[in-house]
Amino acid sequence: MASTRPSIEQHPDLLALRAEYERTTATNRGQAIEAMGLVTGTYLAASPWIVGFNGLSTIAVGNLIAGIAYAMLMGGVGRAFERTHSMAWAAAIIGLWTIISPWCIAGDVSTTRTIVNNVVVGVIALLLALAAASMRPGTGRGKSSDMRGPTGGSRI
Repeated sequence: MASTRPSIEQHPDLLALRAEYERTTATNRGQAIEAMGLVTGTYLAASPWIVGFNGLSTIAVGNLIAGIAYAMLMGGVGRAFERTHSMAWAAAIIGLWTIISPWCIAGDVSTTRTIVNNVVVGVIALLLALAAASMRPGTGRGKSSDMRGPTGGSRI
């Protein structure tokens, strides 16, 4: 006699975890972090033309690429949090790169404009990425973040 088992995708614990991830990103904090991350990435990509150092092509292209990558990483946090949560750490690395890039990119691009712009935007990007990485389901007030049953043992 053949028995049909439901797939792992239908396991009650996975369904509950996905629902918790969805609740986490639907909060005002989650939506604000995502929106500010998108704005920060867009500004970083356009900053050479906004601030006026687009003549320094190496850092202008670097900021364009870093800004697009940052916006894409931070934009995915809200829509697919369970799959992209760890990508916030990659966004944090982009934030760190933005801070140090005026001194690391080839050529003499460490002008006052590039340094001030990249340090300020990099710090904001780093803080937003760390805030996105710190969002975890079930860590709100009054909620338990572990998967233990009522007796303290594992439910699995």
